[in-house]
Amino acid sequence: MLESMESQQLDKGSAGEVFKVFLKLGLTSFGGPIAHLGYFRTELVDRRRWLDDQQYAQLVALGQFLPGPASSQVGFGLGLHRAGLRGALAAFLAFTLPSAVLLAVFAFGASLFTGPAGTGLLTGLKIVAVAIIAQAVSGMARNLAPDRTRAAIAVAAAASALLLAGSFGQLLAIAFGAAAGYFWCRDADSGPASALRFPVSRTLGISCLALFALMLVGLPLAAWATGWDLLAFIDAFYRSGALVFGGGHVVLPLLQSAVVDPGLISSQDFLTGYGAAQAVPGPLFTFAAYLGVLVESGPGGVLGSAIALLAIFLPGFLLLLGVLPFWNRVSHWPAARAILRGANAAVVGVLAAALYDPVFTSAITSAPAFVLALLCFVLLTAWKMAPWIVVAISGLGGVLLGLLA
Repeated sequence: MLESMESQQLDKGSAGEVFKVFLKLGLTSFGGPIAHLGYFRTELVDRRRWLDDQQYAQLVALGQFLPGPASSQVGFGLGLHRAGLRGALAAFLAFTLPSAVLLAVFAFGASLFTGPAGTGLLTGLKIVAVAIIAQAVSGMARNLAPDRTRAAIAVAAAASALLLAGSFGQLLAIAFGAAAGYFWCRDADSGPASALRFPVSRTLGISCLALFALMLVGLPLAAWATGWDLLAFIDAFYRSGALVFGGGHVVLPLLQSAVVDPGLISSQDFLTGYGAAQAVPGPLFTFAAYLGVLVESGPGGVLGSAIALLAIFLPGFLLLLGVLPFWNRVSHWPAARAILRGANAAVVGVLAAALYDPVFTSAITSAPAFVLALLCFVLLTAWKMAPWIVVAISGLGGVLLGLLA
């Protein structure tokens, strides 16, 4: 089945190419899921032209709608689009491994980011996320909200995401954008040239959806019937990944109820690991790698870390693969394209809202911090500097600010 899927994909890239690009992203993408979307766009839309803004926004909208780690689902989809299923797996491994390894090492007792210099480094990494997201929002707004109607949709979406707490506001914003696009964006139809195609058959899609549901229902029943601790361990992480919308910090209460409330790990160890997860690049879901080492019901060590990591990411990827074949069928319809235009404009608003809260409000706490963020933005936009260089500059700037403070 893998070979037949690969044969459907045009020779656009290799899994090795995807792995190399996403490994760089996995080593440099600080700032959380919304910042990751900015890094992806800068590297893969602006610099490498793997796809255009409309296609990218379609993936972002799907990632926001589906449960699971939104930025990792987008990365998985980007790898799939570029090099088929092997490319998707390469993107996942390369983007996830750096932070997963760091957090697993931390669980074994490593000490990270302590003292004024360490705190300053974290501050610098937060600040550069402001510049990365601001660049993404400005670029996407030019392409996805170029007229009055779509600009109004973006503003309304930003208001929804800011004024309604949690992921509900984001979901409502994109749903509103889709409905508004259906009624008011039909005149902007320019044809299906930017339709995003994926080499996923309907058979594979249906199989993935069935496996997702089977594991969600079957794992807790099997754990209860057998009393096997390993099944309960896998279920705790799989359920957390399956029931969270928006990814990132939203998974925290689910993981806490899954491993802290039953007494599988202490609250202090849980919060210590969560703090460390803020210090590393890549997806926040790799917090599971830290928990997998320490949670008492699992095998512990490296094996427990790997199992927890796979269990928490698997449901989101199964859902994405399950939905994509049907997306392929409807994305060329005129009504569907109008809906997409509205949803894409809403994505711009959602990203703009996230730029303000929590990114700007948590990172820009002083005039020097704002100056550093402005410098990073100019380096990215006017000087066209590579993002990883700007990340390094901001990190050093943050250390300097920490030492001076």
